[in-house]
Amino acid sequence: MQTVDWYLNRLKQMSLGEISYRVRQMVVGHAQAKATSANAEIPPFNATPARLNWLTAPVQVDTALYSQAADRAAAGRIPVFALDDAALGSTPRWNKDVRLDVEAPLTFGKKLDYRDPRLVGDIKYLWEPNRHLELVTLAQAYRLTDSEKYLHALREKLESWFDQCPHLLGPNWASSLELGIRLINWAAVWQLIGGAESPLFAGTRGGALKDRWLMSIYHHAQFVSGYRSLYSSANNHLIGEVTGVFVAGCVWPLCQDMVNWRAQSYDILVREALRQTCTDGVNREQAIAYQHFVLDFLIVGALIGEAADIRFPQGYWLRIEKMLEYIASLMDVAGNVPMIGDADDGYVVRLSQEQNFCHFRSLLATGAVLFERQDFKAKSGHLDDKTRWLLGDRAAAYHRIRAPAEQTTVRRAFPEGGYYILGTELDTDNEIRLVVDAGPLGYQAIAAHGHADALALTLSVGGREFLIDPGTYAYHTNERWRNYFRGTAAHNTVRVDNGDQSESGGNFMWIRHAQARCEAWLPGNQVDVFRASHDGYTRLRDPVVHRREIRLDKARRQIEINDTLMCKRAHIIERPWHFAEHCTVRETVNGFSATSAGVIIAIKHADAGVTALRFSGDVERPAGWVSRRYDIKTPTTTLVWLTEISGETTLRTVIDCAQPAIVSDDSASSKPNSKRWERV
Repeated sequence: MQTVDWYLNRLKQMSLGEISYRVRQMVVGHAQAKATSANAEIPPFNATPARLNWLTAPVQVDTALYSQAADRAAAGRIPVFALDDAALGSTPRWNKDVRLDVEAPLTFGKKLDYRDPRLVGDIKYLWEPNRHLELVTLAQAYRLTDSEKYLHALREKLESWFDQCPHLLGPNWASSLELGIRLINWAAVWQLIGGAESPLFAGTRGGALKDRWLMSIYHHAQFVSGYRSLYSSANNHLIGEVTGVFVAGCVWPLCQDMVNWRAQSYDILVREALRQTCTDGVNREQAIAYQHFVLDFLIVGALIGEAADIRFPQGYWLRIEKMLEYIASLMDVAGNVPMIGDADDGYVVRLSQEQNFCHFRSLLATGAVLFERQDFKAKSGHLDDKTRWLLGDRAAAYHRIRAPAEQTTVRRAFPEGGYYILGTELDTDNEIRLVVDAGPLGYQAIAAHGHADALALTLSVGGREFLIDPGTYAYHTNERWRNYFRGTAAHNTVRVDNGDQSESGGNFMWIRHAQARCEAWLPGNQVDVFRASHDGYTRLRDPVVHRREIRLDKARRQIEINDTLMCKRAHIIERPWHFAEHCTVRETVNGFSATSAGVIIAIKHADAGVTALRFSGDVERPAGWVSRRYDIKTPTTTLVWLTEISGETTLRTVIDCAQPAIVSDDSASSKPNSKRWERV
């Protein structure tokens, strides 16, 4: 439940135009809440909407993988975040959070406080099954096997959803984004089972199901078109919403309303693809997981549009290509991508059942075919099933893309997005890859998915992650952990006086933004130099400006980090260093070493008066955690160098990547100890 402070903070982030818009929405919502869907006028439908061919069952896939996944889905057993085998039942309770066992009421959806865990549980766990990714799995298995048992399972689940989720009522009519994603997955199901002529619609029962489904599709498109995420909420939600309506209008042009909504959604989608993405390809939400989330919307929407003879402009496709360049550039030689910003493990569609499926590699494989890019192909590693389903016969072009005579890394500077890559021997087994953040906090006034990570860095050596961004872990239901993982203490930057660089006003709202600025970017054959600053701590009574300079000496394979704190009085300074969970961290005579799969780095400070603390799985502080998946956190090692300064001070850190020898004994490892922290 939101506090009065939250509402006041949220109101402060709105323009007068947004306030007026939201008041109008409330008035409309109150009127709808008093009405019933039975009273709504529905225009006559085109009984046989055209069938589009935008998904193709590839011959190369392992049919057994899809049959097994579909059998589990038919029984109501699907992965939902931390629950690898959530038991929804063959007839799920669609308005229930499967993890916390809380069932939301069937009140008017737009008035339901889905942020209140007492009312709905963890809304993420409730909404995820309702995106109907699992229905696509059933449809894929049917397409591959022709087994009618998968049609029976689809009928059971669709009928139960329509029974339990009546128009406008309950949590599944609360968020337009969720309706948009559901429309996309329904479009995939419709295509895969054969469209309006599918055996699913045979007989009286089948005809009734088709009528109910088409009615719900119309209501979905109508709802989303009336409740778009605009103004300060116009982030990935708006892109997902209009993609869903555009897709629905392509697949089901049932009436003039659907055609009109499709046209409106197309215009917004093209506009927002450019507006929400920097010209250098960085999504303005400053969150890499939302980069791939948005890319799925943009690519799937354009492919379905192409199947309906609706072309997207060249600038739209160019922005997609730039977004893929950013992903390819961040990715190290082993395929690791830093977990910058928020992540909630969200899928738009889940077309692959491969165990080694990777969002980022899959997108690069798709991009390699769409743009004939060998560098994307090299980073993708292989042609994945999702690309095969999406591109059909075109996917075979992947194998015909030739490598250039000389392979080079994709890009190293994204000045508008604010990311820079220092490195040597990139895209080889000997690479050093540093990713540094000098970008904005996030997008729009609330910067909902940004983290307080100005001037933070990540480091991988030889494809082994060493210094990491620890991820996200929580959204709605655990404010303390939400604040930790998105706060400054959870990033490899500098923290001043126990506070975050930016000031939070709620789980998805920042009310004061640190402004970062790159001052120098000097890549060279021998040395890379990066220098930037931010003003996040100038709000303190004694203002502090943090300037960070990073120098990579390529011949010596040594990184020097100089953190200058420009101030007049005394302050407490922390430099946290978050290591990947597979690293073994030991104390040495000169500092610390970290070992991962035979690769060793050394890290030390070069300052007097520093207290070194080590944390692993500490709950009280908290510190020493990494979250690779939503709602799952794992102990790891965090070093914190604590310093009291007075006046302008420069603190120096040296990281040696030349595999130094370890001189301390093996007992001081990164494994959690009973104290969870220690002074070293």
